[in-house]
Amino acid sequence: MAAVANFDNIFVRYDLVGEVEAKGARVASKNPALQRVMQCVVEGDTDNIVDAVNEALKVADPLEVINEALVKGMNEVSRLWDEGEYYLPQAIIASDAMLMGLEICEKKMGQSLEKKGVVITHTAEGDIHDLGQKIVNALLRANGYEVIDLGKDVPVDEVVAAVKKYKPVMLTGTALMTTTMTAFERISNRLRKEGIELPFVCGGGAVSLEYVSGFDLGIWGKDASQAPGMAQDAVNGLSWQQMREKWNA
Repeated sequence: MAAVANFDNIFVRYDLVGEVEAKGARVASKNPALQRVMQCVVEGDTDNIVDAVNEALKVADPLEVINEALVKGMNEVSRLWDEGEYYLPQAIIASDAMLMGLEICEKKMGQSLEKKGVVITHTAEGDIHDLGQKIVNALLRANGYEVIDLGKDVPVDEVVAAVKKYKPVMLTGTALMTTTMTAFERISNRLRKEGIELPFVCGGGAVSLEYVSGFDLGIWGKDASQAPGMAQDAVNGLSWQQMREKWNA
């Protein structure tokens, strides 16, 4: 019986891929304390982010630490993700580090940072592949949005009820399979029947521009990195038609 001599092409440690590149990330600050915070976020260094942020708060106010270090670090993570240098594990732990730092800054300010708006995210009914949704969650939170994460395999009724309850500026849905993405059109129809209009961004491996353009409210999300920009458009008052024209033309 033949034996496999090399497992490199079978098993890939995606948590290690990109580790070296992260050290060369394009983040820089003239302030060494802010630079250290950025580096902790980019490298997902949850062991040292607390110490780094506390040191930075000795020389900078909380908002400066947030905007000039935490957010910039997460923006760099987004770039590395876009360019295929980072995979899901790096993005998740970077988000964890960023959120840990954000919590410290908010305590220092004595109040939570005002959120730009509420976004509901979910993975389609019958679909348990929620990796893309996790990335969307991380990027939206990093950019100052409150995310209502409904999780995976979410029934249509539950999505509609959440929209009615939380009144988000935008709804997102992720699906990996063609058999599950049909839930998006059912959600759109239910929302329209309830008289609700909002941008409904749909993406994932099986989801195509042609499919999403076939029902009201739908806007095709090519990849997770578009989510913050789309949410900003929703906050600015663009309708789902205007957003479809902008992002899917």
